[in-house]
Amino acid sequence: MTDVDNGVLHTLFHSDQGGHEQVVLCQDRASGLKAVIAIHNTALGPALGGTRFYPYASEAEAVADALNLARGMSYKNAMAGLDHGGGKAVIIGDPERDKTEELLLAYGRFVASLGGRYVTACDVGTYVADMDVVARECRWTTGRSPEHGGAGDSSVLTAFGVFQGMRASARHLWGDPSLRGRRVGVAGVGKVGHHLVDHLRDEGAEVVVTDVREESVRRILDKHPAGVSAVADTEALIRVEGLDIYAPCALGGALDDETVPVLTAQVVCGAANNQLAHPGVEKDLADRGILYAPDYVVNAGGVIQVADELHGFDFERCRAKAAKIFDTTLAIFARAKDDGIPPAAAADRIAEQRMHEAASRNR
Repeated sequence: MTDVDNGVLHTLFHSDQGGHEQVVLCQDRASGLKAVIAIHNTALGPALGGTRFYPYASEAEAVADALNLARGMSYKNAMAGLDHGGGKAVIIGDPERDKTEELLLAYGRFVASLGGRYVTACDVGTYVADMDVVARECRWTTGRSPEHGGAGDSSVLTAFGVFQGMRASARHLWGDPSLRGRRVGVAGVGKVGHHLVDHLRDEGAEVVVTDVREESVRRILDKHPAGVSAVADTEALIRVEGLDIYAPCALGGALDDETVPVLTAQVVCGAANNQLAHPGVEKDLADRGILYAPDYVVNAGGVIQVADELHGFDFERCRAKAAKIFDTTLAIFARAKDDGIPPAAAADRIAEQRMHEAASRNR
């Protein structure tokens, strides 16, 4: 067994990052499916989390990613107030080359074999159309199209939740939730980011954007000819003078040892997952006096939406739940102040407390 394999097993059974209830390795040779389904915690209810389709360098790397992502979903779902635990699945392969209807159907059969312990949805490399296929074999599938009983694109409520997190950050730091006149930098104006810009402009904020895709930036500038400007890249964005809020809405790891020291914003609040590149970055932010709104709290609008599909989707009901991200974010900041810890640590404590209390009731 390789050192990487030993590392994965140590994570699963011995480290603080482990403690998962179940890990399922799935293979269907006829379709080429190789997948990992990780269930971290079901104290609050069935595990809920998306399916990632990605060309991992090794099976061990795929398992490690599934473990990490599933654990993160436990915390996200707990802080979103959902009656769901955390789970995640990864399919090993290049979605552009390897994704077929047969493979997705085979994957759906594996999810169905868990009998509802894991509810799946979209993630990197999978889309609404894919979930429609998976649902043909598995009723525990969300993120489907409206034509197939689902809610469709979840980016609308994800952006709305991030906007609420920004308003809560403004209330905590400046005493007023209004973002009018604030300067906000948005890195990544794709599915979620362009909706976030709409909210910010409606509020009267000045927005600076960047994206690796020139067409995405052009779409924003065409839609908002006033009040929005663009810079070349993220390196330039984080250095913009007078920036009040920085919103990472693209890839993870946006906050690291290189970016935090030069960041001009007083608040970080964005839609990207796993924004902290490594443990300790949250303290670096706090030491610089930068308020960090934990990513898995403020970007929970999407998971709130897909969870609602299980009960017959109602957009206004979901929007009301996503609006509570404002109060949840304020509660995290208050807990952080009371305990003398960064907001990321405070969010973890609140989530862990909810899971612990639920587990105690279930015993």
